[in-house]
Amino acid sequence: MGSRPRTVLVMAIVAVVVAASIDNVNGEKKCNKGLECEGSIYCCNKTISELFTADLFENLFPKRNSPVAQAVGFWDYQSFITASSLFQPLGFGTTGGKLMQMKEIAAFLAHVGSQTSCGHAAAPGGPYAWGLCYNHEMSPSQSYCDNSYIYPCAPGAEYYGRGALPVYWNYNYGMIGNGLKVDLLTHPEYLEQNATIAFQAAMWRWMNAMKKKQPSAHQVFVGNWKPTRNDTLSNRTPGFGTTMNILYADQVCGQSGNMDSMTNIINFYLNYLDLVGVGQDQAGPYQNLTCTEQVPFNPSSSSSS
Repeated sequence: MGSRPRTVLVMAIVAVVVAASIDNVNGEKKCNKGLECEGSIYCCNKTISELFTADLFENLFPKRNSPVAQAVGFWDYQSFITASSLFQPLGFGTTGGKLMQMKEIAAFLAHVGSQTSCGHAAAPGGPYAWGLCYNHEMSPSQSYCDNSYIYPCAPGAEYYGRGALPVYWNYNYGMIGNGLKVDLLTHPEYLEQNATIAFQAAMWRWMNAMKKKQPSAHQVFVGNWKPTRNDTLSNRTPGFGTTMNILYADQVCGQSGNMDSMTNIINFYLNYLDLVGVGQDQAGPYQNLTCTEQVPFNPSSSSSS
């Protein structure tokens, strides 16, 4: 199994509201709220655990530990909060006021839920109750090893889908591992052995542009991205729809995308908005939810998931 994975944060974060200390550095207010959010203007807002409780996590993923789930006992609230502490100081779930914060948490987890679900229309509790059912691809058709000078495949390693937003291919494991300072290229199995690292990898994908000439999903969702003229002509607008374009490209979006898959992801988001108390009416106009008419940022080949 190799060496044990290095968890960036090993101390559990206690879900207690911590009085914030506030510093002014070069005229910019920065706050500290314990291990969950430190040294950032974003930490002056509510932390994720203050807004998104363990009970809400259970409401979103009530069937994840069902006996038929593949990843029974793997995914838990504390791993999600611990993972988020790397990214809350960068604005993940801490950008804007309470409404935007809750919407971003719901949006991110809607992608996670839809990509790890084993639900179906007739499943107990409904199709959207089964997120976090899996932590890895069940029947890989290949090892997903591609020639890469930057991130060459490690001997014996296989790069099939793993994690909260499943990662495929050696170059994606290498890029994300480099960003997290965790050797995922040599040890891709960490994403199915450690829930904190699995959530961190998904959050890194959400917060970073993995391909050139495109923003991050976080930027387009919270409104920190200004579309270019080409983006406007390509029907790419800020909102949930463009997060699908960034994460899945033409596998889901555009005229050649998978309409059923796109609709499923949107429905997870709308359902989660209700469950966290925001309500579907806050999702915005449908044209910002969908990506059917969008030109993909980077049309994918069979090896670009």
